[in-house]
Amino acid sequence: MRPTMSALTLTPRALYEEVAELLRQRIFARELEPGSWIDELKIAEEYGISRTPLREALKVLAAEGLITMKVRRGAYVTEVSESDLADVFHLLALLESDAAGVVAGRATEAELQSLQALHDELEAAARPGQPDRERFFEVNERFHKRLLEIAHNRWRDQMVADLRKMMKLNRHHSLLKSGRIEESLEEHRAIMAALNARNAQQAMARMQAHFRNGLEAAG
Repeated sequence: MRPTMSALTLTPRALYEEVAELLRQRIFARELEPGSWIDELKIAEEYGISRTPLREALKVLAAEGLITMKVRRGAYVTEVSESDLADVFHLLALLESDAAGVVAGRATEAELQSLQALHDELEAAARPGQPDRERFFEVNERFHKRLLEIAHNRWRDQMVADLRKMMKLNRHHSLLKSGRIEESLEEHRAIMAALNARNAQQAMARMQAHFRNGLEAAG
C-alpha cells in the first residue's frame, strides 16, 4: 500500500520535500508513467494536503527534469526521447569515466577494497542461469555511487545524480535486455581490473565502454 502523508511525521518546512520524494518514487516505479498528467487535486486529496506544498514539490521535480510544466495544461511526467537518452548516457560516460580515472590514481587500498566488495556482490547477484535482477540493479547503483564518493567531487556528484534520475525515466532499462546483466558484469570486471592496476587511462576507457554498451542495450 502506498504511504499517505498522514502516516509520516513531517515538519512544515519539509512538507514539500516529502511530497516531492513520494512523487519521485511513484515516477520511478512507473505508477506515474512518462507523459501522464499530474492530477493535482486528486494527489492533494490522497495525501491530505493543500495544493501549495504539492505545487512546490512539482517545482522541485521540474528542476530535476522529472516533471514538465506546460502552459495552461499543468504538469506532466517527462517523456525521454532517444536523443535525450543518448545525451544523458554521453554525459554520464564523461563524468563517471573521469571519476574512474581519479579513483585509479588516488584511492586508498581500503577504498578499492570497498569497491571490490560491491563487485563481489554483483558477481553473486549475476549467478549463471538464475540472475537476481533486482539485486543486481541495486548493487550496481551502489557501486557507481561509491566510485563517485571516492573520487570526491560534489559538483560532479550532483550532476550525475540528476542525470541518473532522467535515465530512470527510460521505459526500457538497459539491464532488462537479455544477456545484458552478463555483459555488464564482464564490463565491471574490466573496470575493477583497471582500478586495481592503478591504470587511470584504462579505467576511464573501460567506463566509457560500459556506458556505450548500456546505451545500445537501452535503445
